[in-house]
Amino acid sequence: MARRLPRPHRLDVYAAAGGLLGGLLLWGIGLGTRRAADPIVLFDGRWPVLLPLFVTAGCELLRRTAPRVALLTATVALTLDTVTRGSLGTLLMFTDVVYAAVLYGTPASARRIPWVTGLLTVLATVVPFAAWRVPEALLIGVGVGIVSFAPASTGLIVRNHRDAAEAARLRAEQTALLAEMDRTQAVVAERARMARELHDMVANHLSAIAIHSTAALSIDSPETSREALGVIRENSVEGLAEMRRLIGILRDSGGDLEPVAAPTLDGLGSLVEGARANGLDVELGTALDDGGEPVPAPVGLAAYRIVQESLTNALKHASPGRVTVCLARRDGSLTVEVTSPYGDRDGPRAPGSGAGLVGMRERTELLGGTFEAGPATAAHRGLWSVRAALPLTDTVATPDPDRTAARGGPA
Repeated sequence: MARRLPRPHRLDVYAAAGGLLGGLLLWGIGLGTRRAADPIVLFDGRWPVLLPLFVTAGCELLRRTAPRVALLTATVALTLDTVTRGSLGTLLMFTDVVYAAVLYGTPASARRIPWVTGLLTVLATVVPFAAWRVPEALLIGVGVGIVSFAPASTGLIVRNHRDAAEAARLRAEQTALLAEMDRTQAVVAERARMARELHDMVANHLSAIAIHSTAALSIDSPETSREALGVIRENSVEGLAEMRRLIGILRDSGGDLEPVAAPTLDGLGSLVEGARANGLDVELGTALDDGGEPVPAPVGLAAYRIVQESLTNALKHASPGRVTVCLARRDGSLTVEVTSPYGDRDGPRAPGSGAGLVGMRERTELLGGTFEAGPATAAHRGLWSVRAALPLTDTVATPDPDRTAARGGPA
């Protein structure tokens, strides 16, 4: 099947119609580009001029859709027009076809056509002058340059500017896309950070309230109920204070509240005492060299939160027995290890969602450390172990999204 030519662009139809009508007007009043007596005119008369004119007008229809075909055909038509009395309309439409071939053609054509037309201009200037040795011969090269090289060069300049503008637009879109991705990642990271802070601040108090309220409801003893209500009130007050502190952080546009109020390793004693008040048998052991470098603030905060969440998990899920908290400096890192009895539990149990383990793992990975949580080894069967190794640096690493899921266990 024969390949159908593409449909011409609307503006190309206007250009072809305008060029054809202008050429017909010049033809009608008998205005040509050469006299009949010129030696170059081989086909005298008015009618031979019309064939190149119509062919070139047809090439104008293909200036965008098929620029290479249009240029080759228009070149043949211009050659035929050269041996007639000539039409200014044919010349003008040919220059537009050359311009369009560079502007809308392939990159190879855009590079090649200006070189070819420039070479033809040089040859049309040098050869006639060398043959005839008259200054007027130089006008032939000027005419060829105006008809071919000038529109080709103009088309190349316009194309380069268009490509540069397109490249700038693409760069702007890519920059906007990267900025949107950065904004989205920042929002996600901030939401995750606030979720960790909210969980770590409030979960311990709410878990204690849930467990002691369940015990007060299940045991018919005024003394037990009074003791449970005291613990519930204490944890309620502390939970409200933590919530107010978190709300203050969220409302503080300058971000000055969090560094001042953030807990440190010095508060582990109070944290353990609060866990004991809630009914846990906790033993705290630290092996920190006070003569060495102080623990960086991000590392201290992460260690405090890991211990806090581990004690909360022990309060909610651990079996009766001793909970051990150990902190030590080892090989340039701060090691935090919390072990608690693991097995069946007779007393009230608070529900867990697994967010605690996820938060502890995220805190550890943000500092470039390692985190493990699960049943202890065979030598310590019946224990649940939480272990984190935090590098003693201020560097915050980019978390790996593939490792943020918890590896199982209570939270």
